[in-house]
Amino acid sequence: MSNVGPLWERLVRAALRRERTGIDAYGRPAGGIAGNVPSSLSNSRDIDPILRAADEIQDEDPNISRILCEHAYTLAQNLDPNSEGRGVLQFKTGLMSVIKQKLAKREGADFDRSQDITRLREFYKLYREKNNVDKLREEEMELRESGTFSGNFQELERKTVKRKKVFATLKVLGTVLEQLSKEVSPEEAEGLIPEELKRVMESDAAMTEDLIAYNIIPLDAPALTNAITSFPEVRAAIASLKYFRGLPQLPGNFPIPATRSADVLDFLHYTFGFQKGNVSNQRENIVNLLSNEQSRLGTPDEHEPKLDETAVENVFLKSLDNYIKWCNYLGIPLMWSNMDVSKENKLLVISLYFLIWGEAANVRFLPECLCYIFHRMGEELNDHILRQPLAKPAASCVTEDGVSFLEQVIVPLYNVIAAEANNNENGKAPHSAWRNYDDFNEYFWSRSCLKLGWPLDNNSSFLLRPSPRSKNILKTNVTKRRGKTSFVEHRTFFHLYHSFHRLWIFLFMMFQALAIIAFNDGRVDSRTIRLLLSLGPTFFVMKLFQSALDVLIMYGAYSTTRLLAVSRIFVRFIWFSFVTIFICFLYVKGLQDTTNSISGSIVFKIYIIVLGIYGGIQFFWSSLARLPSCHHLFNRCDNSSVVRLVKWIHQEHYYVGRGMYEATTDYIMYMLFWLVVLGGKFAFAYFLQIKPLVEPTRTIIDIKDVRYSWHDFVSKNNHNALTIASLWAPVFSIYLLDVHIFYTIISAVVGFLLGARDRLGEIRSLDAVHKLFERFPEAFMNNLHIPLSKRNSHAITGQAIYHFLFPLLKVQEKNKFDAARFSPFWNEIVNNLREEDYITNLEMELLQMPKNTDSVPMVQWPLFLLASKIFVAKDMAAESDSQEELWDRISRDDYMKYAVEECFYTIKLILTSIFDKDGQEWVNRIYEDIRGSIVKGTIHSDFQLKKLSLVIQKVTALTGILKEVGTPELETGARNAALDLYDVIQLDFFSVNMRENYATWSMLIKARKEGRLFSKLKWPRDPELRLQIRRLHSLFTIKDSAVNVPRNLEARRRLEFFTNSLFMDMPRTKPVREMLSFSVFTPYYSETVLYSIDELLKKNEDGISVLFYLQKIYPDEWKNFLARIGRDENTHESVLIDNEDDNLELRFWASYRGQTLSRTVRGMMYYRKALMLQAYLERMTVGDIEAAVPANEATDTKGFEFSPEARAHADLKFTYVVTCQIYGKQKEEQKPEAADIALLMQRNEALRVAFIDEVETLSGGEIKKSYFSKLVKGDINGKDKEVYSIKLPGNPKLGEGKPENQNHAIVFTRGNAVQTIDMNQDNYFEEALKMRNLLEEFHAYHGIRPATILGVREHVFTGSVSSLASFMSNQETSFVTLGQRVLASPLKVRMHYGHPDVFDRVFHITRGGISKASRVINISEDIFAGFNSTLRQGNITHHEYIQVGKGRDVGLNQIALFEGKVAGGNGEQVLSRDIYRLGQLFDFFRMLSFYFTTVGFYFCTMLTVITVWLFLYGKLYLALSGVGEDIQNRSSVLDNKALTAALNTQFLFQIGVFTAIPMVLGFILEQGFLRAVVSFITMQFQLCTVFFTFSLGTRTHYFGRTILHGGAKYHATGRGFVVRHIRFAENYRLYSRSHFVKGLEVVLLLVVYLSYGYNDGIVGYVLLSVSSWFMALSWLFAPYLFNPSGFEWQKTVEDFRDWTNWLFYRGGIGVKGEESWEAWWDEEMSHIRNFGGRVMETILSLRFFIFQYGVIYKLDVQGSNTSLSVYGLSWLVLLALILLFKIFTFSQKISVNFQLILRFIQGVAFLLAIAGIAVAIVLTDLSITDIFAAILAFIPTGWGILSICVAWKPVVKKTGLWKSVRSLARLYDAGMGMLIFVPIAFCSWFPFISTFQTRLMFNQAFSRGLEISLILAGNNPNTGF
Repeated sequence: MSNVGPLWERLVRAALRRERTGIDAYGRPAGGIAGNVPSSLSNSRDIDPILRAADEIQDEDPNISRILCEHAYTLAQNLDPNSEGRGVLQFKTGLMSVIKQKLAKREGADFDRSQDITRLREFYKLYREKNNVDKLREEEMELRESGTFSGNFQELERKTVKRKKVFATLKVLGTVLEQLSKEVSPEEAEGLIPEELKRVMESDAAMTEDLIAYNIIPLDAPALTNAITSFPEVRAAIASLKYFRGLPQLPGNFPIPATRSADVLDFLHYTFGFQKGNVSNQRENIVNLLSNEQSRLGTPDEHEPKLDETAVENVFLKSLDNYIKWCNYLGIPLMWSNMDVSKENKLLVISLYFLIWGEAANVRFLPECLCYIFHRMGEELNDHILRQPLAKPAASCVTEDGVSFLEQVIVPLYNVIAAEANNNENGKAPHSAWRNYDDFNEYFWSRSCLKLGWPLDNNSSFLLRPSPRSKNILKTNVTKRRGKTSFVEHRTFFHLYHSFHRLWIFLFMMFQALAIIAFNDGRVDSRTIRLLLSLGPTFFVMKLFQSALDVLIMYGAYSTTRLLAVSRIFVRFIWFSFVTIFICFLYVKGLQDTTNSISGSIVFKIYIIVLGIYGGIQFFWSSLARLPSCHHLFNRCDNSSVVRLVKWIHQEHYYVGRGMYEATTDYIMYMLFWLVVLGGKFAFAYFLQIKPLVEPTRTIIDIKDVRYSWHDFVSKNNHNALTIASLWAPVFSIYLLDVHIFYTIISAVVGFLLGARDRLGEIRSLDAVHKLFERFPEAFMNNLHIPLSKRNSHAITGQAIYHFLFPLLKVQEKNKFDAARFSPFWNEIVNNLREEDYITNLEMELLQMPKNTDSVPMVQWPLFLLASKIFVAKDMAAESDSQEELWDRISRDDYMKYAVEECFYTIKLILTSIFDKDGQEWVNRIYEDIRGSIVKGTIHSDFQLKKLSLVIQKVTALTGILKEVGTPELETGARNAALDLYDVIQLDFFSVNMRENYATWSMLIKARKEGRLFSKLKWPRDPELRLQIRRLHSLFTIKDSAVNVPRNLEARRRLEFFTNSLFMDMPRTKPVREMLSFSVFTPYYSETVLYSIDELLKKNEDGISVLFYLQKIYPDEWKNFLARIGRDENTHESVLIDNEDDNLELRFWASYRGQTLSRTVRGMMYYRKALMLQAYLERMTVGDIEAAVPANEATDTKGFEFSPEARAHADLKFTYVVTCQIYGKQKEEQKPEAADIALLMQRNEALRVAFIDEVETLSGGEIKKSYFSKLVKGDINGKDKEVYSIKLPGNPKLGEGKPENQNHAIVFTRGNAVQTIDMNQDNYFEEALKMRNLLEEFHAYHGIRPATILGVREHVFTGSVSSLASFMSNQETSFVTLGQRVLASPLKVRMHYGHPDVFDRVFHITRGGISKASRVINISEDIFAGFNSTLRQGNITHHEYIQVGKGRDVGLNQIALFEGKVAGGNGEQVLSRDIYRLGQLFDFFRMLSFYFTTVGFYFCTMLTVITVWLFLYGKLYLALSGVGEDIQNRSSVLDNKALTAALNTQFLFQIGVFTAIPMVLGFILEQGFLRAVVSFITMQFQLCTVFFTFSLGTRTHYFGRTILHGGAKYHATGRGFVVRHIRFAENYRLYSRSHFVKGLEVVLLLVVYLSYGYNDGIVGYVLLSVSSWFMALSWLFAPYLFNPSGFEWQKTVEDFRDWTNWLFYRGGIGVKGEESWEAWWDEEMSHIRNFGGRVMETILSLRFFIFQYGVIYKLDVQGSNTSLSVYGLSWLVLLALILLFKIFTFSQKISVNFQLILRFIQGVAFLLAIAGIAVAIVLTDLSITDIFAAILAFIPTGWGILSICVAWKPVVKKTGLWKSVRSLARLYDAGMGMLIFVPIAFCSWFPFISTFQTRLMFNQAFSRGLEISLILAGNNPNTGF
């Protein structure tokens, strides 16, 4: 222990050194101890600044640094004297060590601490003098007032940062000086700090006011660097919130910042006790909303800006729309009904609502609860508080310690919600056992909520906390609390029928009708009609079943649900019971009346009249429901008792779900869609499914005396019912799911046509970009640029004369105008592609577009269009015979013509710019002669065009010199080159008669002879001219064609999509000032932020690192990156790692190619960059200014990112909040993620990070946790700075993590819209330019309701990683484009399927937020936002002219976990009230669309698998019972067209053919037919059918298991690069129960069917079973087929060793499933928890016993005996086998003392068993085949027993048999594992299989890299060589 002290000192010294260097190990700004202040000390905001100042001046004066550290220690000691807070003791110890180090600086000399104040005072003065404090502010102000922001902004930034640092340090020094002086006597203090110094300190402190943290708008402190507060609309919004006459006066001691006056939020702050952080946050939020609303109406007066009444009214109605509807629904007066609704009062009311919302925490998920709170507080405000002359605290919020809205209102609600959440047992308890967020909220949908009173009655049943759930199932908790509200989420498959009963009734009735017609041979006679009338009883029986489900599923909510709703349920049940009995009675009586026809039967007449009346009423009501006008009429008459009664009868009345209708035209469109789908489906069903089965069914029914090969129980005298069932079951299953197949096909075709209509895919190649480029500027101006009044009338300066000569010049001028404004945006797009390393420097130069100023009278196009054109034109000129022929040949290529014209004009421009007067005269004369020759048509005779190449050569020589920086030598060279050009033109090229201009030519010849010509050459200094010279030189020197520029496929794709989108329909954009404001919102937990160097270089077992992998996947981008940072392309990465700057750039380069937060942040920050560019350029083009600004200035973008006005506009319109839930914890633990997030904030000044801060405080001797929601931004010190801090009522994570994370931080978002972005997404600068257009969709027409969610197209950028990633990418792309296109229109059922949709922010935050968070039920939280929006009369649209990047899972395990999560989420959705209400309230056709695109898709997927089971178990029954063989011998009816059609349909669905149809049509639309075909064929060769079949099993397993047992949970898939081999055991654990068990069951069924089934040879068997074999093999081997290095021998050996270790390692406490089979097995059983689940598992397990029952009767030993004793005897044999197994697996621990005896018994048992078998074979008919058949029979029986034991685990444990069950289970898993492992091991023997698999899985670049890596690894032990 003696070494501990010195070691600690060394550690501290190292930390100090690192602090002074300014960086840490990661290359980031270091924080030292200043960054490690524990959260429990955060109440003192002084400690951290003091320590930072100490770090700052450490080298300058260690003594002063020591004083500051000691003072910080004193503050920490005062806050927590006993060091009880988390991390406080470590902090204090570290700080003391730092102080000790600083004391050591004096080399043993003592410090006189009594002189500390004097030293500090003197240092304060010295520090001011050293930093020229008095001049610092003056210099900054001078620079600011100079107006040259763009050019000097970096200098301005530098000075501003320096000033802030200096004044921040002075503020700390002054504060510490004042606090130290208070510790001495007042007399001494006066002497220590003179009055003059005090004044200086106060002045310096005032200079630090703009250091006060603010978010966007500096409301509490003026910020000189922020121009937002100078905008009139912002000033008007701020002024509108000021205190107004009539408000009670605030007390004089209420603190108001000196920088602003009191406002209404201060009044509400004082009155209701809202938190300071909440008030500041909502003040900015309201100002932002008001100013943006005002900007759309017009800019207020500059001098006295005032807010328009309309702006206030719009915000008022939008914000309180839900409250107004709630009051109307409950029939209560609005809280302002007795108030004068003036503009000021409206702002007061808005402020109150947002302050309530901002502090409501988890209660924000209860929007109607917020309405109640707001209503009551508004009444209190109106009735009591506003009537007082002086402001007083509200009685409802008064506490013992003061006033607190949080403590008095939110905490009681939070406590009961938290208590209920604790009862869900982390999602394991049934949903019916606890109240979720919806239950709490729906309590406020009835007037009974008013009984809660105000203040809230804590004794009400609503607020009573539940007692903890008992673990005893039989024990019930008796409590007075309220139970579930309106709905109970019982776990049952019947929810599918309950929610979508209309669909099932329709399908069953149609099946019945088609079957009746088919069995009557298609005749429609009286008998057929009589039978068709049986549909009536069917309908009412199914309706009765629906009403019975209503009664059962509502169990648990009767006591809390409205009486009207409960009575309706029971009335409906009684009504349908009576009607069903009555209808059935009438129909049966009618059937018995065989004497009369239908028309003559009175009973049938009554029956038809009753059905007609019922059907007529239903049809009439449905017809009315289709008319929006009728809905409006009913809503107006909602108070009428008659209307209420009619609505009550028709359907349940909820607060949500009212007005679920669409415009008539929309209804007709999706009705026609479904008529086509249903027409195809029923035609297929009748002709290919039902009709072919009629004759076989009749034949089977007529067969008598069927011979059974087993002991038959049920099939005698029932017309072979089981045989008929086995025949019809798979056909009926396909009948139920083929609607989805027809939907898929028709929707794909419709989506294709809609995409073509929207002009998608018009530009699908680089060639199209080249050909259409000249149309881009006009399209850009029409769509993405603000309208310009002078655009069409704009004339190019000095060119008006040409209007008389060239009629088309007007159009050319417009094109030039458009090109000039398009070019800065295009160039910025190109620059960003270069910064992202997608293009080379040369490609960037070729792609960039000139500014198109007035210097050249034509449009100048990018060089990649004109490259090599001059060389071709030159050759044409030499070969042509006439001017007309030459110009005709040149004009055939537009870009060649443009290149020639541009060279013609540019040469003149350059020469006239550099030559003196004589030179200019020569140039003008030459050009006049050329024009004259062109007019006369004598160009060939006047000029020697064959010598043109010589002229071009001389011009190239001249431009090559002129493009360099001028020197005397170069100037001489340029003059000589000009003279050479003169000589060539005059002597070789020119043939014009000079006598016409004799004087001019004489003067020029004389000047040339005398040496005066070009003697005064002016070197080009103008940047614009220099650009023209370089461009001309490039035109003359680039010989290669640029048709393949850019070469990078991603760059091509982006440019193709962007240019294509320019021609698509989109709303016209508004100026930045008038656009809607928006936020981007990204939830983050602990994923990768930025790859560290260690992560990049860490090699997997193959020796492959992530960096190596990226270099091989993206070789061109790696070279471009090296070029960008100035390195050679062969530079090794170690060189970059050693360089500090390159190290960080390398990390970012790699991170931008992964699914990291840094990639997402970079992408989203393009929004700000785009807005800055747009705002900067619009400053020149708006209003009258446009006319006065030259074109070259109007398009100049130099320094646009540094313009204060542009930055202010962007910040006002765009906010980016990343909600990093555990960022505070990561900071405390010094995790690299925290440092990386801080680095992102430093690099992106507009980035804001929200997080939950856990603070431990000492109260009453106990440590209590407090939770704060905080917002931070980057700080000048390289750390983060707290902007807002809002205390929460408790731990915010009561439900699902992600929505809770979103909810706590959504208060920090701003604007009219919010875009939800996941942290695996990306964005592109060119797409960000279109965001303004997208936001205008909120005001565009999309139906009878305005849009509330704007769907956005996604591009999956992970498709190139591997074949699996490609499959996932193509599948996802198909859904997010073509699929969602159809869902939005015409089907009108698009929901929110995840990010990157754009929400109407105010609409959603006032209606529960952008997701739902109840535990488990809302695990797919995103889609519930769509459900909620639709139910609350929202409208969800989809737009494809803009796209956002999206990363997807790239490995099979990742994909399986993701699909499992989604399937489990859909299983939970089936149980939810949202699905039920939408299924009930949508009209029939919209309900069909909704069902088949949500839970119906997963149910149809499950039916696909069930079809295989039904078919195989049907075949098993026919084979084992002997019925199949007997019937087939008599009549060939079992192999028929219907069964073949059903199996073929199932197989096509199974392998993903129907999934591929939308994919292929999407490919054709956007890539072209040929590329689409190639892509599809490539996918087939990459075994995509295996992948789709495997995914089918994943979805089926998790969907079905979730509905039966629950257990859905979020799976962290990991978003890294899958370059590692997955162990066999890991795959086995993941897929054993979902795929392997089911796959082996299918194999077993197929083997038994092959062994005992009757079929026509092997061909017939293969044709019937191929789909089942394919499915089984795919399920068994896909995880290993798609496993990197899955067939390498060395890996296989290691996998086997690892698997056996895992299998036989015993579990125990703390052992994870990854380590032990026993622990994994226990985890696998954890989902079976409730009684219903156990019963269902038992029922499903009974199917395994049919094998033994059937196979035993097929044994040779029993002959033809079908006695039941044979089956009984087989059980005795099975018991004997189990006994043998028990003897051989007897516990080694128990048998230690009698090991010898045990071995003897085992040996005897084995010998007896062998002997018994031998005797049986000799003495009986038992054969070797029988032994294998018996094994085949006993294996599934054992598994069935095992499954039942697992289901009833608690019971089995009590019997003491659990260890035996576990041993049996281990044996089964070992056997299954070996069956799968042996083929893999066999394939691993052949090296070519591994090579083939690598090529199959990865693209060629990586495959090559992988092999190179293995070869170079040499003796690397991990590579297998």
